[in-house]
Amino acid sequence: MVHVEEAVEADLNALCAIDRLVIGSSERRSFLSSAIAARRCYKAVFGGEAVGFMVIEKGLYGHAFISFMIVHPGHRREGVASALIDYAEFIAPTDKLFTSTSTGNTDMQRLCESLGFIRSSSIGNLESDESEIVYYKPLLKKAAVGSRS
Repeated sequence: MVHVEEAVEADLNALCAIDRLVIGSSERRSFLSSAIAARRCYKAVFGGEAVGFMVIEKGLYGHAFISFMIVHPGHRREGVASALIDYAEFIAPTDKLFTSTSTGNTDMQRLCESLGFIRSSSIGNLESDESEIVYYKPLLKKAAVGSRS
């Protein structure tokens, strides 16, 4: 079973190794280290090993935004991305969650749409050959403890 927890500095090498497997770059080490230090990086764990991670920004007009998510290629189609997104929904500070993906990433598009995300907009010119599709998901937040309906 996959569970998600906040990443700590000791996880940095494992997360960078996953990133290199998927993207083929080690340029994000500083970015990931900063995200861990800011408590915005979360890892998916399966069998005691990190198998994916995400970075969540909380500054999109006060809403949570999954800005980066990677799943180890050997653990795709095992519910890792879904577990990460479920966790993001749980910790989102408001009733909306945002994420994005490139027009070429049809797997992520299908995942977002299967999990109830709605295409919100697109952004051009971020990468030379593709636009970025922005998704949002309305969240049903639980009533505060002690409140009455």
